Amino acid sequence: MIIEELEIATQFKNENNSFTEFYNEFKRNYDLHKNVNIIVNYSEDTELETENILLFLNYAKAHRKNGMSFVLVAPNVDSDELPDNLMTAPTLQEALDIIELENIERDLGF
Repeated sequence: MIIEELEIATQFKNENNSFTEFYNEFKRNYDLHKNVNIIVNYSEDTELETENILLFLNYAKAHRKNGMSFVLVAPNVDSDELPDNLMTAPTLQEALDIIELENIERDLGF
């Protein structure tokens, strides 16, 4: 797993690990980054399953409740199959754009 501090978020990116290894490592590192915007970048995995993505739902809910953004980059996933409170984007740039918009909304009190 690669953990990278970006300008407006921390990115967790899979580094050729199985999904289970990646997810377990994410769980171990989450508490260290729970107070910043998070991007889980799974753009390199073309076979990411919807049920795997749903494992991040509780983290996304907790993160939003904490006033932070949580976006999953998964280009081959149909976002219509996912709950509305689990934000996904097909590219890293679009994930960054979502976080910027959510930051503006929070600043405006929405």
